[in-house]
Amino acid sequence: MTQIRTLIVDDEALARTGVRKHLQAHPDVQIIGDCASGTDAVAAIRNDRPDLVFLDVQMPDLGGFGVIEEIGPDQMPAVIFVTAFDEFALKAFESRALDYLLKPIRKERMDQALARIRDVLRGHESDRGDQLRRLLDGHGVHVGYLKRFVAKNGSRITLVNVDDVEWIEAADNYVELHVGPKTHLVRETLSEVEQRLNPDQFLRIRHSTIVNVRLIRELEPLFNGEYLIRLTNGTELNSSRRYRRKLAVLLGE
Repeated sequence: MTQIRTLIVDDEALARTGVRKHLQAHPDVQIIGDCASGTDAVAAIRNDRPDLVFLDVQMPDLGGFGVIEEIGPDQMPAVIFVTAFDEFALKAFESRALDYLLKPIRKERMDQALARIRDVLRGHESDRGDQLRRLLDGHGVHVGYLKRFVAKNGSRITLVNVDDVEWIEAADNYVELHVGPKTHLVRETLSEVEQRLNPDQFLRIRHSTIVNVRLIRELEPLFNGEYLIRLTNGTELNSSRRYRRKLAVLLGE
């Protein structure tokens, strides 16, 4: 039996306990953790890669829509919203084929929601990213370029503003964010990060490196279309020939 790795996100401990109790009747659901805040949820989703998230809509620090915006609709696992909204908001969720549970949760609604999610995970509903994006649009949430990273170090979570990042380096399935003398580790691949960054601000200069072009002080030509790139803080990075065309755009060539 394939296990559905599941994360529970709700700022109310009683609500998290209630979801857990309902899920005990479903042997194919494996609870891998729970979070009491949206910020913790973003870190857990990136680090643990669950298949399914029970996501509270309203939380003090970062609500359900904010979590989706931070992760990105295309990177977000399957979602079952948990909400105390009235019936008009619930219809909005339902019309976009993303399921919801109204507090207090009823057993038959949990069973129905999980049946729908099983279909999603089997690939019967492959446009999940588009559904989430439409849902955000319908509630006035703009999904743009990444604005901040959520870096987790043990039990400590650090929010890193994208504008402060000087350069980014690949480290297997992680990336290292270089911010002044500090380095922050985020569980995403460099390619995933690149897709979510503003291309007018961040440029991939070699297979393992992305640089904040606003912090480039000078470029020194080397050989075969390669450059030595110096940042305002004195850091020196080498570009590779493969990414020469992107640098040419930056140089106005």
